[in-house]
Amino acid sequence: MPGVCRRPRSGGRRVILAVHIPDGFLSGGVAAVAWLAALAAILIALKVADGELDEERVPLVGVLAAFVFAAQMINFPVAGGTSGHLLGAALAVVMLGPWLACIVMAVVVGGQALIFADGGIAAMGANVLNVGVLGAGVCGGLLHALVGIRQASRAVYLGVVGACAWLAVMVAAAATSLELAASGTVGLQTVLIAMLATHMAIGIGEAVITVAAVRLVLAARPDLLAYRPRDAVGAVPVGATGAMG
Repeated sequence: MPGVCRRPRSGGRRVILAVHIPDGFLSGGVAAVAWLAALAAILIALKVADGELDEERVPLVGVLAAFVFAAQMINFPVAGGTSGHLLGAALAVVMLGPWLACIVMAVVVGGQALIFADGGIAAMGANVLNVGVLGAGVCGGLLHALVGIRQASRAVYLGVVGACAWLAVMVAAAATSLELAASGTVGLQTVLIAMLATHMAIGIGEAVITVAAVRLVLAARPDLLAYRPRDAVGAVPVGATGAMG
């Protein structure tokens, strides 16, 4: 759930508070390194996902990508004159597992940049890395560390899902801050404090939306979830769907 507005500095200049970085904010070296990291992660995800994807899951991947893409177009206000929208990394991980989620988020971020200019082309590697790869990695790692969540009650499960959603936002904000600082665009302390303070609130919105969406799926089709609580109807041990890679 990136911030999508920019807060003016006292001198009238504007400092970016969005995790969808436009072109011109990253140095060539930082952008190139981010592209290489993002491409490496996507290639690994494609290789792993090749063994996970079957005819039953292909429609789910397409529907989820379309949902996240559309949901990212809907902004909600946050304190201080900023606004946010759904990031979707945690939702994709819970539904598909981390590797397929990584691919879905890369497609969504790339589509946003190419169709709506939400994020630059040169900076697309950084945006895919921050929003998709790191978000999916953090959420997948946390769920995996908690024994695939299958031993948790429904309440604990939803709490962990919400925490994953919030953390995905904060990780994306922190990574964006580091890239902007490494590029010499703005000082690390300045951008890190501004980004994390703004995205703490945005992350709460991300968590609320993600938990609400997962609750709906849990009530109607728990079999569609890669990660499920122990009391989900029709639950199977996590890993049978390939969620762990």
